[in-house]
Amino acid sequence: MAVKLRHFVSISDLSSSEILKVLGVARKLKREVKTKKGNKKVLSGKTLVTIYEKPSLRTRISFEIGMTQLGGNSIYLAPTDIQMGTRESISDISIVTSSMADIIMARTFAHETVVELAKYSSVPVINGLTELEHPCQILADLLTIKETKKKLQGLTVAFVGDCNNNVVHSFALACALLKVNFRACAPKGYFMNKTILSRARDLATKSEIVEVKNPNDAVANADVVVTDTWVSMGRESEKKERLKIFNPFQVNLKLMGKANKNAIFMHCLPAYRGSEVTAEVIDGPQSVVFQEAENRLHAQKALMLTLLNLT
Repeated sequence: MAVKLRHFVSISDLSSSEILKVLGVARKLKREVKTKKGNKKVLSGKTLVTIYEKPSLRTRISFEIGMTQLGGNSIYLAPTDIQMGTRESISDISIVTSSMADIIMARTFAHETVVELAKYSSVPVINGLTELEHPCQILADLLTIKETKKKLQGLTVAFVGDCNNNVVHSFALACALLKVNFRACAPKGYFMNKTILSRARDLATKSEIVEVKNPNDAVANADVVVTDTWVSMGRESEKKERLKIFNPFQVNLKLMGKANKNAIFMHCLPAYRGSEVTAEVIDGPQSVVFQEAENRLHAQKALMLTLLNLT
């Protein structure tokens, strides 16, 4: 019987039980690396092709090192290599690449680009980031929260900043699935995509997905405080205006003081100290940003094994 082809375009492409399974596999793989100095080479002979329209540090090194640790190979395609949608159609690129590769990861501007790659691909396609979602980052975030808090269900996550943001969208959907409360706090005009918000609320059965205008209200008694850059890639022309608008939404020690005493601070990086977060917070004892960054590696290894039906 043929195994059903699975893609990871949205965090909600996995069920709550599947997300928890991925996190469990990720923790096992991480322990192997830490205690046995390596993972079993279960991806020997397998090749990952990565397609990039946006620059990357964590996404690229985590996928490439992850494939190496599991015994596989990785091929990097830069924006100038294929000029996706210009030199060659997305559908043709997908068909050709998937005829040779075992799995594809794409980091693109438009979400529809990854959707189309998945539509025509004969192998699993992973969303490495689009303007709408960042599901791989959220797997790493959930792994980090699980490691530090020992649980997920019943916790409260507060995101403060630009909420029309791929991290926020994937976080809200994941929290809804996993019975985690999620608060999105932003200035007027910068709240979540309404379709994503509606879907998250539909998925939420034992948690609340809410939008809040006041940072103090958002962070009050939260277990996890999250932010991201105020000026995402492609919005550099808005930098001056955004810095002014978002200034009251900076995560600083005073704001962190509203959260639970043992709350953690998270940021997907790159971070701009003195803008969305102060150095005292991101480099302080509540920050888990570098643990979070490393967990991209382990979460994505677990994801690839899951999509390839090797867990």
